[in-house]
Amino acid sequence: MKNEEQKLDNPVWYSLTETQMPFAVEYNNIKFYKPNYCSFGGFTDLDKTLAGCDQYSTLTTNFYIVGPKPEFSESLKINKELVCNQMITSTPINIEIKETIIELQTNNETDLFNLVNLVQPGYFKKETSQLGSYYGIYKDNQLVAVAGERMKMNTYTEVSAIVTHPEHTGKGYAKQLIAHVTNKILNENKIPYLHVVENNIDAIKLYEKLGFLTRRKISFWNLTMNDNSET
Repeated sequence: MKNEEQKLDNPVWYSLTETQMPFAVEYNNIKFYKPNYCSFGGFTDLDKTLAGCDQYSTLTTNFYIVGPKPEFSESLKINKELVCNQMITSTPINIEIKETIIELQTNNETDLFNLVNLVQPGYFKKETSQLGSYYGIYKDNQLVAVAGERMKMNTYTEVSAIVTHPEHTGKGYAKQLIAHVTNKILNENKIPYLHVVENNIDAIKLYEKLGFLTRRKISFWNLTMNDNSET
């Protein structure tokens, strides 16, 4: 029986086993988000990953396995390995919120999708915003900064899509949004965590300043179709 913190070693699997079960597709001990929500998968049995990856690739040809390196067939290839710091906090963030932060609604979905994909293309899908609550700051009717929730377990909620428009950086928007989302999660008696690529030093320093600590390294394996495989 896993203790609660150990579930963070396999965040996709446990999110799709617990709070976000309705978003799951499962192939024999490998679970994926439905690809219109998020293209992440996780597994408990390495030997079952080859067939599961092949099956999921019929739904989307570009996806990530989070955790140990999976087995996969010749029809797929590893495009890249993103090694991330998994960071966690249990302490409220006590900073002044100077900006007006709004919870984004259906009428904001296009603005949210476009901003995240401008800064971090490829991760945020058309229905990712339905996985949790997302918050933003508008300036002159333009969405300039966002942060929200993605993977959710019974005990843990991931802070994600921490994005500021390139023309509006350096104004403290991200810091305020992270504080807003983190404190909201803590107020729900859940524990916030996040993932950040290990070479994103500036972001890591910001998260550390806000009280997040690196729990472990975790890999996001990006699989795509192998153009050289036989058809």
